Amino acid sequence: MKGLYTKELAALKRSGRFREPTTLNFKSVDAASNDYLGLAHKKGLFKRACKRVASYPYHAPKSSLFVGGYHPIHEEFITDLCEANGFEAGVVAGSGFLANLGMIEALVRRGDTLFIDESYHASGIMALGLVRGEVVKFAHNDPDDLLRKMAEREVKGRRVVAVEGLYSMEGDLLNREIFDIAEWFGALMIVDEAHSCATVGENLLGVFDLYGIEPSALHIKMGTLGKAYGSYGAYILASKEVISFLHNRAKPLIYATAPSLFDTALAHEAFRYINDKKLKLSKKIERLRDLVQKRLGFRPDGMIVPVAMPDIPTAIEIKEALAADGFEVGLIRPPTVEKPILRIILRTAVKRSCYRKLFDRVEELLHG
Repeated sequence: MKGLYTKELAALKRSGRFREPTTLNFKSVDAASNDYLGLAHKKGLFKRACKRVASYPYHAPKSSLFVGGYHPIHEEFITDLCEANGFEAGVVAGSGFLANLGMIEALVRRGDTLFIDESYHASGIMALGLVRGEVVKFAHNDPDDLLRKMAEREVKGRRVVAVEGLYSMEGDLLNREIFDIAEWFGALMIVDEAHSCATVGENLLGVFDLYGIEPSALHIKMGTLGKAYGSYGAYILASKEVISFLHNRAKPLIYATAPSLFDTALAHEAFRYINDKKLKLSKKIERLRDLVQKRLGFRPDGMIVPVAMPDIPTAIEIKEALAADGFEVGLIRPPTVEKPILRIILRTAVKRSCYRKLFDRVEELLHG
């Protein structure tokens, strides 16, 4: 019997868009993962999380949040996050992908209008097919386009704006003016802080922290645990009313087993570690950004350094050459991005001398 997807797979291979799961080479320099602060290597955090989970009668949530799966480990983590970030309430979720699906599908009701950045994460774009209200995409990180589109549309219900704190492909920070525009229109504002949490802000809490914005009832912050926190899962912070609504409407919260106790405990240990070491970590982050400025001629807003590639074959060739030299970097291809890029991740666990060699090698491979 001929394969069910043979033609489609062949087409993906011809176009250079074929993907397979990849294991990082343990001996290579990791400049590809989202482990920004190197906490996935901290055995002390791992051991403390194990000890904490083991102190309870059982080590798995066993059910959904609403059928007994809400555990003191979840509650203590959310309490600390709310206190640090200035939000009234919060909830844990299985992943950032599930959190975005749940929030966008639940919060945008019939008669509402969602204004979403065209570069929003794939989880949010996927959720658009579930939205009952109107959807308007605005030009990436462009406050003028958002203002024009919000002003020209008559909205019967609520306005909702969905943006990222730091965009995962472009690596740029959310434009501060977008906060002001959303506030002017009384819009509910979803900020996906997956890549900005623990990488920007005086207290390494993200863009609210960076811009000195005090959260209000119109603000929602989503953060993931699988990046700078070195674990897996996500959280949503908002007003008590919004969190209660999500408890009752967000299907990925209602119909999924509650997040792993160990992963939540591990993220909590990471959160405490970051808070204790924030000054030291901030200095390391700034030194890495300084290095990019000196070597590549621009200063990244966060820890993501996108390097434009002329075409997919060249991008693949350069990635493979770097791997042979002992450097792991990300290769992002269309349709995820318009044109292929190498995505180099700055990690405080990697020596600056390694990044110097990496940047020099990229320049050599690109320009000869």
